[in-house]
Amino acid sequence: MTDAVLKPVRICASEELVDGGMGIRRNATYAGGDAVVFFIRYDGVAYGYLNRCAHVPMEMDWSEGQFFESSGLYLMCATHGAIYSPDTGKCVGGPCRGGRLRPVRVDERDTPEGRAVFWLPDGDLLPASA
Repeated sequence: MTDAVLKPVRICASEELVDGGMGIRRNATYAGGDAVVFFIRYDGVAYGYLNRCAHVPMEMDWSEGQFFESSGLYLMCATHGAIYSPDTGKCVGGPCRGGRLRPVRVDERDTPEGRAVFWLPDGDLLPASA
């Protein structure tokens, strides 16, 4: 399947993602296996990543949708404490320093229902079948 035939997936209304707040999870497939992606807002911009730590391929949230550490400035893996920059996905501290989260392409645009966040699926990271 090529990028040209992959349709954007509406994730949420823009106001549902708050800077440093709770993320939104969606089921996905990655390289043919089950996976989860998540969407967060940092410094006014929506970002998305595969929910898989670069250190050990485990989901990162502390509780469902909680990806930021207490200051709201960094994403933090609940398993081994790897710390990631929310705007780049780069590991800036912990056991995977220099590693990187797998990004998800995100678009934020106006719709007839208001401003919304969309996932732009690509190649090997796709929405799970409904």
